[in-house]
Amino acid sequence: MRRERGELESGCWEDALDRLTCDLERSAALNPLGRTIAHGLLVRTLGQRIRAARLWRSRPGIFDRPVEAPVIILGHMRSGTTRLHRLLACDPRFAFTRMHETLQPLPTGRLQGIAFAGAVRGLLNFCNPELRKIHPSSALAPEEEFGLHGFSLHGAMFEAQWNVPAFARWCEARDLRPVYREFRQLAQTLCWRRGEPPERTVLLKAPQFMQDLDAVLEAFPGARFLWMKRDMGSVVASSASLVWHQQRVQSDQADPVRIGREWRRKTHLRQERAQLALAQRRPSTLVLPVDYEAMNADWRGQVRRIYEFLDMGLPDAVEARMARIACSSDHAGHRYSAEQFGLSSSFLSMSNQASRSFSPSSNSSASPAARSTARSSASSGVHSRS
Repeated sequence: MRRERGELESGCWEDALDRLTCDLERSAALNPLGRTIAHGLLVRTLGQRIRAARLWRSRPGIFDRPVEAPVIILGHMRSGTTRLHRLLACDPRFAFTRMHETLQPLPTGRLQGIAFAGAVRGLLNFCNPELRKIHPSSALAPEEEFGLHGFSLHGAMFEAQWNVPAFARWCEARDLRPVYREFRQLAQTLCWRRGEPPERTVLLKAPQFMQDLDAVLEAFPGARFLWMKRDMGSVVASSASLVWHQQRVQSDQADPVRIGREWRRKTHLRQERAQLALAQRRPSTLVLPVDYEAMNADWRGQVRRIYEFLDMGLPDAVEARMARIACSSDHAGHRYSAEQFGLSSSFLSMSNQASRSFSPSSNSSASPAARSTARSSASSGVHSRS
């Protein structure tokens, strides 16, 4: 890294790195393992930026790869987005990100990236076996694009594993245009590295999108959104549990009540920002609400509803693959209580009432022709706000 430091180009990462490292020293209370993980992650991120700059200088045509109408799974942490993501990833018409790719979008080699992802997952599961129950995964499994945000030193990749409140609030106020410009470039790069045909639809999923939805709409104006909806009380409690299990690996002072308070604030902020972005959204934006409990009761019916919304047929072979995934999905071992994180029953009741008071309007009832017209308008650059 020392020899390559001169190749690091200026960008949105510089201020973010200063703020993150200051907050790590001031607030995170990292144990020796946490300091080792943090150092390795930050050094690896800078190395990724160097490799990206080299590649993009030598292969500018990567950015010609179309990602004009991706399907984006929207929703909070613990709202069922991972299950939906893995079901849709059974369809070969979608291009999706694997765990090893989000951990290292630009590894020195594919096998190195896969081996590294397996080692990281193994270490975390060894340090805290509960993580395997909360979010089972593997190096080749479909995974959210937290690493594409991490490339720009942004978002929940850092906030969920470390107590960095000042950095988190700075991320909530930063200029997101360069972050999502790099996010889009990395999405194009991953498709190029995999040799994805241009007609394959890019499938994206990250809870961070809720907070950044206005910037997401700017970066992907023709996107179609599947919004997973779950009652807010359950979302906050389950999110706090996940974050606590992550943070206590790297800090001996992980406080569940502090975490519950922070993720209550964070979840409500994300909900408000997503609602505002859609209230002011471009007329061509297509959004389909998908209910968590409805998915639990009848995942096949909800998937067929999604495919109708997307104007796609659902082949029997794809549905059979989805059935195998659906049967293997099991979070029964994830046990927690809201009270463990300082979340009272009155808060849960108020949160659930608030989550029911808003439902994003959907263009799902529009005819296929109307939806096709909307996508054509989106790709042509006609995006007026309503």
